[in-house]
Amino acid sequence: MRRPGLGPGVVRSGGPGSGRLVRVTEPATSSRPRRVLLKLSGEALMGSQRAGVDMAQVRAVAEQVALLRSEGSQVAVVVGGGNFLRGASQAELGMDRATGDYMGMLATILNALPLQDGLEAAGVPTRVMSALPVHEVAEPYVRAKALHHLDKDRVVVFAGGTGNPFFTTDTAAALRSLEVGADALLMGKNGVRGVFDRDPNGPDGANARFLEEVTYQDALVHRLKVMDAAAFALLAEHEVPIHVFDMDVSDAIPRIARGERLGTLVHAAAPPIDR
Repeated sequence: MRRPGLGPGVVRSGGPGSGRLVRVTEPATSSRPRRVLLKLSGEALMGSQRAGVDMAQVRAVAEQVALLRSEGSQVAVVVGGGNFLRGASQAELGMDRATGDYMGMLATILNALPLQDGLEAAGVPTRVMSALPVHEVAEPYVRAKALHHLDKDRVVVFAGGTGNPFFTTDTAAALRSLEVGADALLMGKNGVRGVFDRDPNGPDGANARFLEEVTYQDALVHRLKVMDAAAFALLAEHEVPIHVFDMDVSDAIPRIARGERLGTLVHAAAPPIDR
């Protein structure tokens, strides 16, 4: 029995005080996800530019999200900031890691605002919610308010990462997926087809094989590069399906939601890797 206050698709299990969240299946007439979380790398908004935001690319992403929403899915988005700055990279150059990470959080806000602009221009009501308080341009992140926006069929763009240093936007995407009860996490990459059984750019890259699907366990055992380890472990524990795909593929976002196999699907029922 679902308990109040946990949001669609999520209940507590393991007894009182366990804190464990598990997803439940909503009655549905099709396999289309009722609610999805889209994780966009900052680079996915660069287009042909070397850095920053290409508004033509933003509009292309916004049109896909608008189409997904028009076909019946509620949409939340987590944006990265790598097209401007990465906190970990700044730490390698001698900057205090926490300072670099806060700068990275600000970079995600720089991406969330043009994305909101593009979505609103496409006729999609959109709210930006930030874990890092910037009241003049974004609402503070409050889970109940985010669920309210989604239930009102608004797109919610989550910015500011988790609001804490030492955590990536992958971790923010994993947390928000669970908090809003997303049926699937869609990870849009810039020029990356999906997941391979080994690093295609490594010394054995010539033998790298593209994987259409893979289990959480195989991804962990073989150290496949799906997302950062902490975020992946959290999603694996709660069995949230992860779609890793190339944003350059035409209409990839709505096509995946329709059930078309693009990129790599990470889920519990995938066949084992045969090496």
